[in-house]
Amino acid sequence: MDVQQLAACDFEGLFQSLDFEEMHNHNSMAVCGDCLNILEQMKGCSVHLIFADAPYNLGKNFGNNRDRWSTDEEYLLWCRKWIDACMRVLKDDGTMYFMTATQYMPFLDLYVSKRYHVLCRIVWTYDSSGVQSRKMFGSLYEPILMINKSAKAGYTFNGQDIAIETKTGAKRKLIDYRKTPPQPYNTEKVPGNVWEFNRVRFKMEEYENHPTQKPEAMLERVIRASSNPGDIVLDPFSGSFTTSAVAVRLGRNAVGIDLNREYFEMGIRRTGIGTEYGGRPLEKVKVRKTKNKSKYVRGEEG
Repeated sequence: MDVQQLAACDFEGLFQSLDFEEMHNHNSMAVCGDCLNILEQMKGCSVHLIFADAPYNLGKNFGNNRDRWSTDEEYLLWCRKWIDACMRVLKDDGTMYFMTATQYMPFLDLYVSKRYHVLCRIVWTYDSSGVQSRKMFGSLYEPILMINKSAKAGYTFNGQDIAIETKTGAKRKLIDYRKTPPQPYNTEKVPGNVWEFNRVRFKMEEYENHPTQKPEAMLERVIRASSNPGDIVLDPFSGSFTTSAVAVRLGRNAVGIDLNREYFEMGIRRTGIGTEYGGRPLEKVKVRKTKNKSKYVRGEEG
């Protein structure tokens, strides 16, 4: 862990009732169930940071439930419901980041802009590893919206904790003559709103059996920037439970919710709640998300 051990979190105190399946220890809670039902039981203004990576309505197979709604309107209505449910449990000075497909984000951006406040519009960009459309410009990014409750509301932003090396003046030892007296350019800066992180690949240590796993480095930036040690971080669509795993490592308290039992058990293992569930050991067994093999793998097998 990056920080010293903190006092245990009262997870049961976060909820008006515990009418759902869950497991927790002193700093992590994994919940199995529909996030709308779970959020309804959570007390208002109770969490400091939310990261929500909901299904994109693209037909992804998440094991026991497919990511597909009958119409775009139904999908957007569902999104508005979970956004409002999340904002109800967010503290008045808290922050929420959420993701969705590029074609739906403009509609949700307009929705939250009217009801809440947009702090930043972020682009996560990544390499396609050679897999690219031949008929159209391929999509190489996903949008992230950073919001809080109102323009007047406070929020946490630890810019010094996420500073990155500058690639211009400081590296070339240039002098900034706009300052009095002239000074060398800074060697570090707060990242801009275009984030370049590699997607999680099968051979990476952090890989889990989930079709839309997000990189730990990206979640580390979000959590370091918008929360402090001891804060409560909520992920209502936990999937591979990367948000919770990184939050715990950084000394935060994590609440992760997922409808899929396989991912729920993944969260129990990844955040250190337990090593077994229902009398079965919880072990990491890597399985490829796709049956398509890279040319390097095909070459090795040939």
